Amino acid sequence: MTKKLAIILALAFLVFLAGCQPKASPEERLKEYIGHWNKEEFSEMYSAYLNQGTKEAYASEDFVERQQKLYEDLKIENVEVTYTEPGEGTEWDTENPADFPVQVKMETMAGPVEFEKNMTLLFETKEDKENWFVEWDPSFIFEQLETGDEVRVSATDAERGEILDRNEQPIAVNGTGYDIGVVPENFTEVSAKEELAEILGISVASIDEKIGQSWVQENQFVPVSKVAKNDTELLAKVEAIPGVAYQETAMREYPYGEALGHLSGYIGPISAEKLEELKDQGYTSTDSIGRRGLEQALEERLHGAKGMEILIKKQGDNGEELTIAETPTENGETVILTIDAELQKSTYESMEGEAGTSAAVDPKTGETLVLVSSPAYDPNEFMLGISESRFEELSKDPLNPLFNRFGAAYAPGSSIKPVTAAIGMEAGTLEPADGLQIDGATWQKDGSWGDYRVTRLHPEAPNPIDLNKALVYSDNIYFARQALEMGNKTFVSGLQNFGFGEEIPFALELQSSQISNEGTIGSEGQLADTSFGQGQMLTNILHLASMYEPFLTDGIMYKPLLFADEEKSQIWKEGLLSAENAETLRAGMRNVVVDGYAQSANSTSVKIAGKTGTAELKGAIGEEGQENGFFVAYDSESPDFILAMMIESIEDNGGSDYVAGFAAKVFEEYKAE
Repeated sequence: MTKKLAIILALAFLVFLAGCQPKASPEERLKEYIGHWNKEEFSEMYSAYLNQGTKEAYASEDFVERQQKLYEDLKIENVEVTYTEPGEGTEWDTENPADFPVQVKMETMAGPVEFEKNMTLLFETKEDKENWFVEWDPSFIFEQLETGDEVRVSATDAERGEILDRNEQPIAVNGTGYDIGVVPENFTEVSAKEELAEILGISVASIDEKIGQSWVQENQFVPVSKVAKNDTELLAKVEAIPGVAYQETAMREYPYGEALGHLSGYIGPISAEKLEELKDQGYTSTDSIGRRGLEQALEERLHGAKGMEILIKKQGDNGEELTIAETPTENGETVILTIDAELQKSTYESMEGEAGTSAAVDPKTGETLVLVSSPAYDPNEFMLGISESRFEELSKDPLNPLFNRFGAAYAPGSSIKPVTAAIGMEAGTLEPADGLQIDGATWQKDGSWGDYRVTRLHPEAPNPIDLNKALVYSDNIYFARQALEMGNKTFVSGLQNFGFGEEIPFALELQSSQISNEGTIGSEGQLADTSFGQGQMLTNILHLASMYEPFLTDGIMYKPLLFADEEKSQIWKEGLLSAENAETLRAGMRNVVVDGYAQSANSTSVKIAGKTGTAELKGAIGEEGQENGFFVAYDSESPDFILAMMIESIEDNGGSDYVAGFAAKVFEEYKAE
């Protein structure tokens, strides 16, 4: 009996001690509550801290689930809740509320939200425990939010930035096109549906799906496809089908079509993979994004930022809307290029659909005026969603219009010879007036070369062969011997000075020009080949055009520019050529056209100077290889631009003079304007 009494007395004593323990102060409770708030621990806040009146007014889903959903939907983050500490010595009366100023800061998808409110704590007994509990209402989510109010988000799309040429001609702009559609009550013939499907490159089933939408009325226009404004041929075809019509609609336009196709690129619907990557930057599943060319490269500048607004719609039919946070719409940037769209169009058309590439630069500033890949695709066609049959047609085209040739590099052939000459003259190993005795169509230094011999196309060239004759007759043997004279080290160093082996400093990614696969020259035979643009040498077409700048600037090569707001005449390379040597090469390149084998460029209206080149690509054993033709040229009287042009497979078209004829058209058209 005594033992049992002792236990009872011990338990009673513990209860007494527990009752004597000091209760947490309202400030301590508030601090705990705010700690959970900052960690978004809403369940803990609801279950352990809210007072009885609040719980009766707001069920768990009104507090926990609603806040969790709002935080997710509104992308609320970086929540920072603080309170103003009470004055020193403040005493709390359990019979009265405890009020604290609470400061709330957060980031939302529409910008920052910040407010201050009084939070009240009441002393209550809950489940036989006495403590301070928080009195809560929805205004602690957003200050103006009351029971029954709705929170919604309003988004305003940004206008995509436009791409203009140097004269502010449109390259990629927000224009208009057409919705092709049908009026169901007038579109009843099966044959008409099949004809429309074939013209648009879509299935009959997809037309039926559009017509079968729940909102469709029999006498209402129903869009089934889109077409670019410049596709007049297709518009005429669909208009002739009974029950088919078209209506103007907002659309991205590429007015220069194929001429600027590879440069402009196009936009298209964002892919699921890209959306996952960019969702934090405001992209949604309905957005379009740059897919190729400048549309892709300039996506960040062109896309802009949607305007976002978080609104509270007050309860009641006529409830007003209050703005909680707002980020204004930022339209995309208008980007002005150095490109001359009309000159680009003229260059593209002059190439007559042949496979090749062209680039033109302003020799005084380095501005890129032309960057052509031929043939090309029409970006309007891709932007609208190209049909499988049409894509297959382009993919199987032997001229490969989907391949961007100005981004690639090619063996330059004899178009590199003025550069070889410049290196030799600057090294002091090539004296322009000194002639070499060259006999026969082939040559080798000695028997150590084995079967390798350098071949020249014009063995009839009269001896002695000086630099001028070597340029006019494009004499491979002359340049091979000059390269051997200057030596491997000097020649490689000279090519590196012209930018070989380094990244081209340009806004778009271009394949670098190379001396060889390893960047070095391993034998005398390779040295000879490289001197006239063969071997393993490759050049990018824009770089090739830039390499001719020192001949007009007395030794300076400028960084190639693409954007009008870039600083002009940024020196990329200098000291490449003396004024005297530059003048010698200018005279020689004019003679190439007047006296040599670029007679198609010997225009009566423009005094063109330049250098042709033919690069032989090795074919299978027993077969002749493909020949690519080059011509790099300028107007010798008014050198407003240097044009470098390459046409593939000219072996059956008279050699590189074929290319010179195309280039001459560009200069003549430019002069006539």
